[in-house]
Amino acid sequence: MPDAGSAINLPLALMVVFGSAKLLAEVCERLKQPAIIGEILAGVIIGPSVLGWIAPNETLHVLAELGVMFLLFQVGLEIKASELRQVGGPALVAATAGVILPFVLGWGIMAWDGAPRVESLFVGAAMVATSVGITAKVLAEKRLLNARASKVILAAAVIDDVLGLLILAVVSSVARGKINPVELGLTAVAAIGFTWLMAWWGTPAMGRVMPRLDASLRQSESQFNLAMIFLFAMALLATYAGVAAIVGAFLAGMALSETVERRVHDLVHGVTDLLVPFFLAGIGLNLDVGAFASRATIVLSLVILVAAIVSKFVGCGLGALSLGVTDAVRVGCGMVPRGEVGMVVAQIGLGMGVVPKDVYAVVVFMALATTLVAPPLLSWSFRGLKPAVAKSAIL
Repeated sequence: MPDAGSAINLPLALMVVFGSAKLLAEVCERLKQPAIIGEILAGVIIGPSVLGWIAPNETLHVLAELGVMFLLFQVGLEIKASELRQVGGPALVAATAGVILPFVLGWGIMAWDGAPRVESLFVGAAMVATSVGITAKVLAEKRLLNARASKVILAAAVIDDVLGLLILAVVSSVARGKINPVELGLTAVAAIGFTWLMAWWGTPAMGRVMPRLDASLRQSESQFNLAMIFLFAMALLATYAGVAAIVGAFLAGMALSETVERRVHDLVHGVTDLLVPFFLAGIGLNLDVGAFASRATIVLSLVILVAAIVSKFVGCGLGALSLGVTDAVRVGCGMVPRGEVGMVVAQIGLGMGVVPKDVYAVVVFMALATTLVAPPLLSWSFRGLKPAVAKSAIL
């Protein structure tokens, strides 16, 4: 198929990606499997590795970025900041343990395999950050966002992102040959400060500002328009602060959760339903089966995958043990997926010339496989827990 970004082929590409994602999601649901698995597998099947109908391109990448941004914004709308702060202690411990153990294991495995120091550090860094979008999607589908373990997972994922950013900054500095303590310190202060400020003061501020702005506007859907402006503004500020745009989107939703009307939730739900399949299918599109022609690469991929799953499960689970064994297991399972986050770290290393293509393929495989493994793990760990009465038809 020609470039999907061209004027003629854009609608066709969008139809193929969205249609195949929803078709396989339906198949998975009929097989009593999470729909998210079908949407990711759709990307693998229509992508370069199997049928070759669609290749990753800038248009699909932008739609995927918007998809995960709206997903985290919608999740934030269902969570009260006060409830998330209540689990801040266990979340901090779980996130810290869930960063240290994966990093050490990833670095150690690559060093044991004979990889150069910087390459080993990048693989360790790629194993650190959790892709909260995957877990949030599964928990939202099951209407379990208000469970205690779910709140710990979401809070830990935000902390995880900040810690992962700092590790990536240090590793990138090592790759460039010099570490600037002042620069790293400023990055840490900006990232932590932005997250703390929004988590503690975002809701009260929006509670005062949003009603006044809404009352002064005459356009229809003015609350939704204001919410969209706030979403993009917070995503932008998060990027400038050094954390992921999706963290800003989540914090924006949480700040508005006690202010906006149900109509805004419904409109955001519609936009999210449209865009999220591009995010999930986009994960599958990035799989390159041809990179696994070598037996050594296959073995290394499997070892890294097992280490990625076990390190997050054990690290985050032990960190959340104060909540009880059951919730600790749920937190461990919820923090397993790496998704696009691990691939971004590996892409940076590839661009700097310190991560070879075969190791990049190993990290992509790890990110995809942990993403596919997460939904069944979450279904198993949250079994028997009754879903909350839905306030809206979220996801």
